[in-house]
Amino acid sequence: MTGPVEARTGGPTALVVDDEPQMTIIVEFALQTQGFTVLTAHDGATALHLLRSHAVDLVVLDVMMPTMDGLTLCQRIRARSEVPIMLLTALAQHDDVITGLEHGADDYVTKPFHPREVALRAQALVRRRRDSSTALRVGQLVIDPAAQTATLAQHRLDLPFTEFKLLTHLATRRGIPQSWQDLLREVWGTTDLIGGRDVVKSTVYRLRSRLAAVPGGTAYIRTLRGVGYLMPDVAPGLPA
Repeated sequence: MTGPVEARTGGPTALVVDDEPQMTIIVEFALQTQGFTVLTAHDGATALHLLRSHAVDLVVLDVMMPTMDGLTLCQRIRARSEVPIMLLTALAQHDDVITGLEHGADDYVTKPFHPREVALRAQALVRRRRDSSTALRVGQLVIDPAAQTATLAQHRLDLPFTEFKLLTHLATRRGIPQSWQDLLREVWGTTDLIGGRDVVKSTVYRLRSRLAAVPGGTAYIRTLRGVGYLMPDVAPGLPA
């Protein structure tokens, strides 16, 4: 996605995408009470245009929309940007939630919801994205949480936002096994996602595949049968 033409000033900016005007108003007001500047769109094409022309910190996206549904829009956004994405979904759409998370969405809220819940979850997503710290180094892997970049043996890793969070979490807890429940809670921010184990498994698989494309990258994530996943502690400058 091309760079935004407007600079950020003050608080974070959210883009709310929903074809129902009343729902858009409810979410917009909830976010504004928490200091967000809010842009709105009622269809996917308008949302993509706004993302090209504005600096956006968060996208709140309804799953069920005509013409371009929310899952398709989620995929198109994630292919071009690492902006956090929150899905709005009905109770009967859990399969869509799993698909959305697998394709890069970062959180979801089920309708009917309390507007304050949306606002607090939005704050948490933006805060995690903006948290800065020193670079993490594990062997030839270097992760810069502030810049949202990761390199392995000086090769830039092109990671979707959720995979970057997963990699960072494993790196900060290197040498400590992480169960799928741990990862679901710490990376996705939930403990009760239906199909959560499969979401974690598929995301780990995609991340592991990206690491394996770089020489020496196959052992940075290990599976401990019956326990979970582990990033080993590797000596600086040496491959895993």
